[in-house]
Amino acid sequence: MWMPQLSLSWLGLGPAVASLWLFLPLAGASCLLAYILVQGYTAYEISQRLRCFPQPPKRNWLLGHLGLIQASEEGLLYIQSLVRTFRDVCCWWVGPWQPVIRIFHPAFIKPVLLASASVAPKDTVFYSFLKPWLGDGLLMSTGDKWSRHRRMLTPAFHFNILKPYVKIFKDSTNIMHAKWQRLASKGSARLDMFEHISLMTLDSLQKCVFSFNSNCQEKPSEYIAAILELSALVARRHQRLHLHVDLLYYFTWDGMRFRKACRLVHDFTNAVIQERRRTLPDQGEDDILKAKAKAKTLDFIDVLLLSKDEHGKALSDEDIRAEADTFMFGGHDTTASGLSWVLYNLARHPEYQERCRQEVRELLRDREPEEIEWDDLAQLPFLTMCIKESLRLHPPVTAISRCCTQDIVLPDGRVIPKGAHCIGKEREGPGQRVGPACSVCLDCLTSSTGVICRISIFGTHHNPTVWPDPEVLSLYSPIWHSPTRSFYLLQVYNPFRFDADSSKGRPSLAFIPFSAGPRNCIGQTFALSEMKVALALTLLRFRVLPDDKEPRRQPELILRAEGGLWLRVEPLST
Repeated sequence: MWMPQLSLSWLGLGPAVASLWLFLPLAGASCLLAYILVQGYTAYEISQRLRCFPQPPKRNWLLGHLGLIQASEEGLLYIQSLVRTFRDVCCWWVGPWQPVIRIFHPAFIKPVLLASASVAPKDTVFYSFLKPWLGDGLLMSTGDKWSRHRRMLTPAFHFNILKPYVKIFKDSTNIMHAKWQRLASKGSARLDMFEHISLMTLDSLQKCVFSFNSNCQEKPSEYIAAILELSALVARRHQRLHLHVDLLYYFTWDGMRFRKACRLVHDFTNAVIQERRRTLPDQGEDDILKAKAKAKTLDFIDVLLLSKDEHGKALSDEDIRAEADTFMFGGHDTTASGLSWVLYNLARHPEYQERCRQEVRELLRDREPEEIEWDDLAQLPFLTMCIKESLRLHPPVTAISRCCTQDIVLPDGRVIPKGAHCIGKEREGPGQRVGPACSVCLDCLTSSTGVICRISIFGTHHNPTVWPDPEVLSLYSPIWHSPTRSFYLLQVYNPFRFDADSSKGRPSLAFIPFSAGPRNCIGQTFALSEMKVALALTLLRFRVLPDDKEPRRQPELILRAEGGLWLRVEPLST
């Protein structure tokens, strides 16, 4: 019987080829159906295993909890309500497939955060947005490559390397203060702390990383503008689910701007590396670098050029660029956020501000402010307590994510099941390149619905079972009000939480502004040192006063304030 609907003879194809053309769509549909069934079964199996974890009400079965937490003041208040309700952990669903375990308590954070980097690696969903910019630096790399680079870069943050950076911190802070003096020449100045301090930390980093003075605090810099734009673009992309697909994103205006800014940043870093290599002779490169180290004039690029692993292998130019770009990204925004919020907290508590100021004055006595040195930074206990309490209330990074390649048992016996995404298992062996194990493997097809562990730094720092009286409920607030709620949470800023007596018995993971465990922040000593120098000099020269309008917190890549964090500064008499 002739069946015209199945005949492809009009295309000039024989029966065998025609059968193949008919088979391919059927095979594709079958594979898609099989994939959906596997995904559905895996999601069901994991959801059954996660029934032991409580969860807040969902929006609906399709969206799950997606959209309930926004990057806003209300979003942070919602997280605080989750902490007060669940205390330690809860289950969260992003759509119908993706489970997220949100953890708010040090005892439950410990088995995840202190697990080896291979057992609890970073979740790659968000970090993949940074990959084109930061490459395979410490923030992005995994497996053996991460371990090797971590060992090689650790000496770059030894105090002997960091000591000379104090002069750079002072110089950059002095430039910022000179601007403030000009702006406040008629009495006081109202300033956006994020704007001024971000430029100051970027200025410091360019000098510490590249020995390059861009004068970015005084005049525009294309390189600095590109870094600021990249940070903003990544934060915006994270909030827009339809832009998570690379193919779509790079056809958008944001995607094109992202690529252009990446090229500018990479070209700058590559040019510095190549110029530095050209200034070193073919012979005796190590001797020259070691002489610079002895003279304490090493910058970060020098340390990277000098670094060798246990087999004597140095970093490639691509590796050096990735680490330098990572340090520039991770080192400016977090420090600027931490310093801006501590100035905000001290402005709201003038008694603590004055005590910090007197502590710095007594330390320096007859010395000029510019004479503050590395060894002085350890002699400022109250100022350090004020910084730590501010980092507790306003951690620059509010949360971090991990995946689980093995079942992780929590203190109460509940289990976070393994089955995370194929996050790039490392191949090892002669002649094999270390990198992602596959594009499509059986593990990916059968376990792509994995559990993401969302360790809430902000939630842990505000957990009332860990920190007594972390906030006070205040009715009818002029600061924050919504049609459904007529109260807000007043943050209790109490630096004495960090004195020796109060800290006794507190879990070590109760305070984790720089994360903890194998993948903690390698630059935390650098960041704290810069914050201490900048804060000490600021308090010696200015009185910081609160603005009339209370800021609304905005957690993006780092914790910001909507529309800027505005404070007033008044120059102090000499």
